[in-house]
Amino acid sequence: MITYMQDNPSMFRLRASKFLLLYVLILSQFLSTQLLAQRSKSPWQTLTGEAPLIIARGGFSGMFPDSSVTAYSFVSATSVPDAVLWCDVQLTKDGVGICFPDVTMYKDSNVQDAYPKRKNSYLLNGVPTQDWFTIDFTSKDLKSVFCKFVIRGILSRSPAFDDNRNIISPIENIEHYFKPAGFWLNVQITLTRLPFFLTQHDAFYAQHNLSMSRFLLSVSQTVIIDYLSYPELKFFRDIGSRFGKTGPKFVFRFLEKDEVEVSTNQTYGSLMTNLTFINMFASGVLVPKSYIWPVDEDQYLLPHTTFVQDAHKEGLQVYASGFANDFDLAYNYSYVPLAEYLSFMDNGNFSVDGVVSDFPLTASSAVDCFSHLGSTASSTQGDFFVISKNGASGDYPGCSDLAYSKAIEDGADIIDYAIQMSSHRIPFCLNSSNLLEGTNVFQSPFINRSSTVPEIAPHAGLYSFSLRWTEIKTLRLAMTHPYSLGFNLFRNPREKSSEKIVSLYDFLILANKSSSLVGVLISVENVAYLREKQGIDVVKEVLYAFKEACYINATKRVMIQSSNSPVLVDFKKQSPYEIVYQVEKNVGDIVDSAIEEIKKFADAVVVSRLSVYSTRNFFLTGQTHLVEKLHKFNLPVYVKTFQNEFVSQPWDFFSDATVEINTYVAGAGVSGTITEFPLTAARYKRNRCLTRKDHPPYMPLVKPAGLLGFVIHDSPHPAFTADDVTEPPLPPVTFRTPPNIPGPLSTDEKAPNSKTRLTPPLLLPALAMALASLLLLSSLSIL
Repeated sequence: MITYMQDNPSMFRLRASKFLLLYVLILSQFLSTQLLAQRSKSPWQTLTGEAPLIIARGGFSGMFPDSSVTAYSFVSATSVPDAVLWCDVQLTKDGVGICFPDVTMYKDSNVQDAYPKRKNSYLLNGVPTQDWFTIDFTSKDLKSVFCKFVIRGILSRSPAFDDNRNIISPIENIEHYFKPAGFWLNVQITLTRLPFFLTQHDAFYAQHNLSMSRFLLSVSQTVIIDYLSYPELKFFRDIGSRFGKTGPKFVFRFLEKDEVEVSTNQTYGSLMTNLTFINMFASGVLVPKSYIWPVDEDQYLLPHTTFVQDAHKEGLQVYASGFANDFDLAYNYSYVPLAEYLSFMDNGNFSVDGVVSDFPLTASSAVDCFSHLGSTASSTQGDFFVISKNGASGDYPGCSDLAYSKAIEDGADIIDYAIQMSSHRIPFCLNSSNLLEGTNVFQSPFINRSSTVPEIAPHAGLYSFSLRWTEIKTLRLAMTHPYSLGFNLFRNPREKSSEKIVSLYDFLILANKSSSLVGVLISVENVAYLREKQGIDVVKEVLYAFKEACYINATKRVMIQSSNSPVLVDFKKQSPYEIVYQVEKNVGDIVDSAIEEIKKFADAVVVSRLSVYSTRNFFLTGQTHLVEKLHKFNLPVYVKTFQNEFVSQPWDFFSDATVEINTYVAGAGVSGTITEFPLTAARYKRNRCLTRKDHPPYMPLVKPAGLLGFVIHDSPHPAFTADDVTEPPLPPVTFRTPPNIPGPLSTDEKAPNSKTRLTPPLLLPALAMALASLLLLSSLSIL
């Protein structure tokens, strides 16, 4: 037999190959069985039963230039201890491996300033490409080239850190200095038209007498490489045995499904159905997140695939890429990246084994603070009120029954109601008395009734008191998109203008039926004008609606809010309800005499976010003493208005709405948040990290000016004085006959039909970090 095999080497190789394949399959099946047994004892549905890895792509590249020293240094300061540092490997002209996002350099560095005449042209992906290339510069040349941000169209990241001299670093320095718990080298594919026997990346470097394979084998002698990813199977087959037993985990990287994997000439979409074959060369796979949770053409989620479960059955770990806080979120997530992470990690069906993220802080909090919380409201930890703004108006048209039902479902403690009045004194909800804002009245036959009311606004509008309730009921509420202009960010576009306007009576009936609500907040404005010019006593009509809805003796709290002190005094005289005074303008301070005036009639105060933390150029510049002063007079402070879109938050909050809420609640000590997305605040209220003595770094209390201490401060907002509180008393109600509007007067003009049913630790300051980075660069022999 031995002689036969010696005489027939091809037959020997064939049998050996078949034996090796069989052995690999049996071994992988054995290991999979062991891993599944281990996983059954863990709440995580990863392959090993361990928590998903947090892989920081280029460091904290969502905030700082990709692959810069500052970006890498912020990972340990904001993430879980076992966070993995990701390095995109490029080679220089003299064969030094650097961490840099791409082989082309223009968009990620200032190379064009340092070497304006070194632009070159090469064939990339079959296309002649002009740019500055890493292979045209020695490591010494790159000492004068610095990392900078990529501007992602209109969704730009702050360029404030571009001038921090973030020098491009060799792989050895990144690994040796930061000593990460895991180090991930990613080799990108660079398509050329060189001989087929070379891997495509090596083919590109071979033109310049360089070899990526040779470099990786060499650097592994001095650098601990924990993970190595590449989108070509032949690369792992060729290099795998040369690393030995102590080599890195090989992770096969899937590109988009219709792209072709060059060594097999199959599309990646085809290869994803043959995971057994991939397991022969790799221990894991890295896929775009759309492989797992696809989205339709309108950017809404489709049902998840079985890719993760299929890969786990084959013994392959699954890492998902493409996570960032500031782009590419499906509308289902309501602009909350935390919710997206949880859908990949904690959905009850599977858990990915790791996520590649530009914002490792948010991914870390998803794993350690927000996973496996369940949905029971009784597990809340935070001591503050979640107050809605026109219901869940970030998800559905504000003031609609859907918005209020979702706010209750999402965990709001208090739902709000902004009072407007019809011509026949029926109170209903709308954010503005101008029906042009928030309804489809522009498309209605009532559009010719527009007028100018200088007491309310300088421009013309179509005001609610110009229409009967029967006419107003025919209108539909519209979804608002506060960041559509300039940022192209839309809220739930499928909800355009479909929801009915809710009367105060129906709102109170809905609130009364809810077992989870603490109470309601009723906001009233323009009361003096309506009394004097329209003959409508808003206070009387609101109190009558409470009586009709049998809400007077309800167990729930009732809060009446206004920025007009005489209105609140009038309510206080006629009702037992809590009075909330709204400070309408942004203020930088409040004097004691003003607080004493407020204290005479109010039980709480509402202020703006900017009255607590001042900003300039989207960076925090300081914290006022407003909350502290009001608390000394035993006045709770509610802050408005919180939103999820990352452009609504200063950069200091890392494009994470949860970090912003935490800073206001745990940092400034506010008593409640008024939010268009109640679920975000309610979820924060239940996270397990709130019970810990020390907040973890991924649940930071942001320090004003911590990221950009050298930002020039705005002139401070003026102080709020007693003169701002004191106003003339309300005018008497002027008798006014309702306008003679054509059409019958419905009986429900007097009172809405009672049978109507509704469908129901501080971060390091940036200046210190910048100095630390500069010291690091001077102490290390970077290049």
